[in-house]
Amino acid sequence: MSIGNSSGNSPEDDRPSVGRALQQARIDAGLTVDEVSSATRVRVPIVHGIEQDDFSRCGGDVYARGHIRALARAVHLDPAALIAQYDAEHGGRPAPTPAAPLFEAERIRPEPRRPNWTAAMVAAIVAVVGFVGFTLFSGGGAQDQTVAEESAEARPTKAEPRPSRPADPKPEPSDSAIAAAPADKVTVRLTAAGGQSWISAQDHNGRLIHEGVLREGDSETFTDSERIDLVLGNAGVVQLFVNGKEVTEVGEEGQVQRLSYTRGDPEVG
Repeated sequence: MSIGNSSGNSPEDDRPSVGRALQQARIDAGLTVDEVSSATRVRVPIVHGIEQDDFSRCGGDVYARGHIRALARAVHLDPAALIAQYDAEHGGRPAPTPAAPLFEAERIRPEPRRPNWTAAMVAAIVAVVGFVGFTLFSGGGAQDQTVAEESAEARPTKAEPRPSRPADPKPEPSDSAIAAAPADKVTVRLTAAGGQSWISAQDHNGRLIHEGVLREGDSETFTDSERIDLVLGNAGVVQLFVNGKEVTEVGEEGQVQRLSYTRGDPEVG
């Protein structure tokens, strides 16, 4: 009769690893790695590493246990059982370090302060100097004031400066000077003097140079080599200069005028 040794696996050998248990519980709970990371504040790469039983990213056994505890609670597992399994697989829980003895710091009694005779002597000297200076200043003040008044009377009086002659005002440029233009071109200057007027201007080719409202006080100047055609919507308020000369009769208020000017003296075309 032979006697044989029967071998079998213990229940502990059949249980999944710490990382596998956490991963399966997360899947059963319908959670993603990102959701578990947001709930536990454990970074996504660390969660992936723990589920693959790679605890190198945890930074040590203490942090690994803390991460396992947080992840287990998030997926509704017993943290104590998983931490005990982790300790068994990683050499057991390290013994706690004994607390260092506390020593009461020796109180150093301050030495009694000695009187500072040097500072006292300096203060006394400053007080004496200040008193002497004040006495001299008070006694000689009246005499100094008398000497100063006599010196002031003896000084010659300065002659008062004559008022400068105001400079001759510069003559303002005339409107004709402003509107002056070269003789080889036709130049037209429009100014809205008594209101606003709609105006347009074209060159000798019929190209539109300007079109719009000329507001009161505004001016526009146009130049062409041969001819300028104007349309004034409110001719009575427009002040007109052509080739440096003012055109006195432009039109009446509210009147629409169509005018053309060439080089030389103003001529209505």
